[in-house]
Amino acid sequence: MIEGGLPTRKRRQGERSAPEHGSLHRGSSHARTTPAEGPAPPVRVLLADSQTVVRQGLRRILATDQAIEIVGETGDGRSAVEMAERLQPDVVVMDVALPEVNGIDATRWIVQRTKRTKVLILTTVTDDMAVRRGLKAGASGYLLKAAEDLDLLQAVKAIACGASSFSPLVSQMLLRGYLGNKGGRSVEDDLALLTDRERQVLQHIAEGKVNKEIAAKLSISANTVETHRKRIMEKLDLHNTAALVRFAMRKRIVT
Repeated sequence: MIEGGLPTRKRRQGERSAPEHGSLHRGSSHARTTPAEGPAPPVRVLLADSQTVVRQGLRRILATDQAIEIVGETGDGRSAVEMAERLQPDVVVMDVALPEVNGIDATRWIVQRTKRTKVLILTTVTDDMAVRRGLKAGASGYLLKAAEDLDLLQAVKAIACGASSFSPLVSQMLLRGYLGNKGGRSVEDDLALLTDRERQVLQHIAEGKVNKEIAAKLSISANTVETHRKRIMEKLDLHNTAALVRFAMRKRIVT
């Protein structure tokens, strides 16, 4: 169990999940088949993106492939973790910039808490640090939203089979980073100084929440939040809330 766990909360309006009984959302009524083995189960996918219109677009794209089935969707990272635990999808298509819990931390929790679920990060964020943090969190792929529809379909199916998938730009970025970091220098810089809980607190601070609100979200005391805030400032050598917000935006913890 990760420190503190995820506080329980009511499901947000608009979140969808697989019904207890009956048919699920899927691209076709027929599952994909293989000549030797007959019908194979479809790749079960959970969508996590803060924008409803983006989720609708992703659903339409994935529905064109009969080998893919959408089992749920959500607009924040916290419920993405909860739904991944409950639904056990094959793949979570995850944006980086999510409210409540950012997509990178949500990826880390999903990978730790589920045995089989893979994460494909699908985002507009091309920051080198965000890419590296996403992969360190356990993502199996990193695709940019500028990708073609076919790229998304192929990436989802490849990751479900245990492979990796990256946009060409991301692959080049990783290669440059590998060649430039053979000496073993940390690739996360100052962000690596923060614990998971401190990153959660930092995200909430950057989203404009006060200590009392953060305490309620994380099921800890306001005094504990203040202690985390002070430690974050000390570790990052930042001296006010505005500086914390700028840091969080620069590191793509929030946008």
